[in-house]
Amino acid sequence: MQELEKMLLELKDTSELMIDLAYSSLLYNNHDIAEEVVFLEGMMDELGDEIQEMVINQSSQGGDVMKSLVVLRLQMAMEEIADAAASIADVVLRGVPQHPVVQMSLRDADVVISRATVASSSELAGKTLGDVKLSSISGMFAIAIKRGKKYIFGPNRTTRVEAGDIVIARGPEDGEEYFVALADGTEKL
Repeated sequence: MQELEKMLLELKDTSELMIDLAYSSLLYNNHDIAEEVVFLEGMMDELGDEIQEMVINQSSQGGDVMKSLVVLRLQMAMEEIADAAASIADVVLRGVPQHPVVQMSLRDADVVISRATVASSSELAGKTLGDVKLSSISGMFAIAIKRGKKYIFGPNRTTRVEAGDIVIARGPEDGEEYFVALADGTEKL
């Protein structure tokens, strides 16, 4: 059951990240962030299929059917959240103009979500988030790191950043430019 719990936690974390990214892509008409949401939705589908297969196998081998039903319902609910986030991102990717009321309500947020790829020349590469004090120097707080096809959700001060990582961060709009420049190596600590 531990593997199944780990998979459900990954679904939960991914769906939460997707909602944040989807709204951010809509707010700033950001195609890169919208594409990240669509990519994550594909990962959610694959993980959901694995969970369903695992639950069915456990049930067919005498597992608790009611627990299996609860797990399947949780999995489906989290996939519905992911699908909704992908639908929001799709609005951005298709270039659908926003209604002015939607734009005004979204603009009330004073936080941006940004993603930046860490270059080998970046002072972030090879250091922990605590070493560089990213949130202190830029105001941007790392909420996830994409390393290859894997995500590190809720990275903390001991999480090491590597060249090639994509850091997804949340913070004030005026800290975004410095964060991106720091990641690509054009800005120094």
